[in-house]
Amino acid sequence: MRTRTFTALGGALLLAGTLAACKDDAGASSGGKHAGGGQAGGGQAGGDVSGLRVAAEGSGGGYARDRFGTRWKDTDHNGCDQRNDVLARDLAGVRRQGRCVVVSGRLHDPYSGKDIAFAKAKASEVQIDHVYPLALAWRMGASKWPADRREQFANDPGNLLAVWGVPNRQKSDSGPSDWKPQQAFQCAYGRKYVAVARKYDLPVTVQDRAALQGFLARC
Repeated sequence: MRTRTFTALGGALLLAGTLAACKDDAGASSGGKHAGGGQAGGGQAGGDVSGLRVAAEGSGGGYARDRFGTRWKDTDHNGCDQRNDVLARDLAGVRRQGRCVVVSGRLHDPYSGKDIAFAKAKASEVQIDHVYPLALAWRMGASKWPADRREQFANDPGNLLAVWGVPNRQKSDSGPSDWKPQQAFQCAYGRKYVAVARKYDLPVTVQDRAALQGFLARC
């Protein structure tokens, strides 16, 4: 009788331990990081979106690329322009001419998921995108900024991304409600977009806010 009692007790303890372990594993899985980066569940990300200013899109009158200052200005004063800095950061297998100029490399395009070979002879194949587009920023309030702030915005590495030319042309100056990257990159894209909007106190439209919230829900 005593042997049966201990056997039953041991079985109950083993079952309880197994159930507790399963519960812990489930909790770790639901709170862990996904491939797109960030915590699962989107609670914090939703708070980030709710903190953004919301405004209607204004007029694009007066916009020109040169209103955002020198293209690819060496704002970090490392002796290399921002385009080459971003290429060196985002490409793999980078080869340079001299200290700065990237002449070849491989891009895993975040927008489409395709692998693209970059060669300086066909430089337009890989382009540097402004995550929060310049023309859209102009319509959302950057038209009222001083010139040096616009130049800072246009050359901010946090708003720059090396991407394949095809989806970049499709994106153009669209916001998140009108253009979306591949699903696997939507979390990271949403986080970058929100970070830039917050840093420069740029508002988003109601539609873009809803789209960003959807992106961040994938985190």
